[in-house]
Amino acid sequence: MMMPFKRQALVEFDSVESAERCVSFGTRDAVYVAEQQAFFNFSTSQRITRPTNTDDPSSGNKVLLLSIQNPVYPISTDVLYTVCNPVGNVLRIVIFKRNGIQAMVEYPDCSVKDAQKAKLALNGADIYAGCCTLKIEYARPNRLNVICNNNTSWDYTKPFLLHRGSFTSRQSESLFPWPLRTPPTPEFLISYPLLQKTSPTFSSSFLGKSITSSVTMVSGLHPVKMNCSRIFNLFCLYGNVEKVKFMKSIPGTALVEMGDEYAVDRAVTHLNGIKVFGKKFNVCVSKQQAVIPSQVFELGDGTCSYQDFSLTRNNRFSSAQSSRNIIQPPATVLHFYNAPPNLNQHHVYTCGFCCYKHFPSSKTLSGLLEFDSKTEAVEALTVLNHHQIRIPNSSSPFTLKLCFSTSSHL
Repeated sequence: MMMPFKRQALVEFDSVESAERCVSFGTRDAVYVAEQQAFFNFSTSQRITRPTNTDDPSSGNKVLLLSIQNPVYPISTDVLYTVCNPVGNVLRIVIFKRNGIQAMVEYPDCSVKDAQKAKLALNGADIYAGCCTLKIEYARPNRLNVICNNNTSWDYTKPFLLHRGSFTSRQSESLFPWPLRTPPTPEFLISYPLLQKTSPTFSSSFLGKSITSSVTMVSGLHPVKMNCSRIFNLFCLYGNVEKVKFMKSIPGTALVEMGDEYAVDRAVTHLNGIKVFGKKFNVCVSKQQAVIPSQVFELGDGTCSYQDFSLTRNNRFSSAQSSRNIIQPPATVLHFYNAPPNLNQHHVYTCGFCCYKHFPSSKTLSGLLEFDSKTEAVEALTVLNHHQIRIPNSSSPFTLKLCFSTSSHL
């Protein structure tokens, strides 16, 4: 059973001896899955159980639960309708945010087989090549309740269901801002722009405005070692960071205003549950619509509890730099760049890395740093990202930049 947002899975064997052999082999020899090292240990669970047996056709439900893994591009009701409707007639869709992006899709009462076919056909498929992967299970509810038609919920049996009579052009308003780079051709079904669909089901040109937030709340912060700049160093890998504010009423908690709602989704997906300085992060979508600089105070390290990053050049999702970004989850290998050309292994030995590889050039230096654990790599990035390095006879310092590498090891 997969637990995608924890990056974990449960595997049930037919005997304890088989499980012992698996754990013993994984402890003795490194095992890599999709270029990431996998670790094996015994679970406290005696067997894998679910509310419904997803492998038993007789236990199927007409409502499917979709979890979208690695959501690099916007996910809306239009996207999911285009994916799911060719298999069977979709009645309702509801999208919600918990530990990432999830959705429920309802098929007609007499069409449980359509839901079963959709699960069989789409489970594990990528909406776009290499991202937006669908993990599909049967949901517990047997009917969805939709109160308004918009980009997060839609009742296709009531195409003119509006929210409080607010008429807004469907083509001009979007819950998920389009990413700065153009989405690639989808892996199988979708072709942008979806808003140009001419199907009768898409004929309604009105929707109500939904309440969304581009603010994320992160708790479990170390009281002394974490500050606004270090939060920026980590969150800037998943979207532009506008403002960061520590909450005086809730110690160890901060609000981070991102450039858009989608950056929040990326941060929640990749940073929720990671450990930094011995504390486990809890990252979720905030109900706040913006970060307001109120109740400013001094943090444990002497820095200010509020900082505005909207004008910093270190944000990496501007129109000029966004195409260079590769969204990666935390990993043991860091990619560094924009370092002084004379930087060597001895200059950065304090990072605690175990392997070092560089790619020299005439102007700046780039390379890879491998750490013993993912936690050590995350902590090094949190501290050293955007660290300024001054060298003799240079008019301005070099700003060292770090990100998680696609390489699993050196």
